[in-house]
Amino acid sequence: MLKLVSRQILKLLGWTLIEDLPRDNKFVVIGYPHTSNWDFPLGLLAMWSIDRNFNWVAKHTLFKGPMKYIFRAMGGIPVNRSLHTGFIKNMVDTFNSRDQMIFCIMPEGTRSKTEFWKTGFYHIAHEAQVPVALGYLDYKKKQVGVGGVLYPSGDIDADFEKLREFYKNKVGKKPENQGEVKLKSR
Repeated sequence: MLKLVSRQILKLLGWTLIEDLPRDNKFVVIGYPHTSNWDFPLGLLAMWSIDRNFNWVAKHTLFKGPMKYIFRAMGGIPVNRSLHTGFIKNMVDTFNSRDQMIFCIMPEGTRSKTEFWKTGFYHIAHEAQVPVALGYLDYKKKQVGVGGVLYPSGDIDADFEKLREFYKNKVGKKPENQGEVKLKSR
């Protein structure tokens, strides 16, 4: 029922759902661009529309009061980005302990413009040996969903070039907040 309702809401809002998902039972979904609070409900509608269980990550400060229980029931995982808690290792272990898992994360890490992407998603996928599904919200075309798959090779520079190519024409709600698809200088 949630699938049908979510699809209808997207349709009523004028959005087209793209469903080019991996065939795998386990994968990481990245979402880009992330420039607005509207990205969260649209992303949830898209994921509910594909009718698969998924987990997603957000900053720990959102998980307060009654929202803590609601977000956890919806698959939310809080993360405190200011503490080093072994999050990547914990997520890899979680992937390795399950037969099915879809994990969604925004590599920009914020709605504000960033100079580079956070690479935790890449390390989780590479170490857990799962693909990265290329999720997106394109406000210009009013498309939301997953439009391709990246199998991490271990050559992060080459893989980021593929990500740059895929996302080059995707436009966020607030394009001025859209950061480049690039790695932090090493």
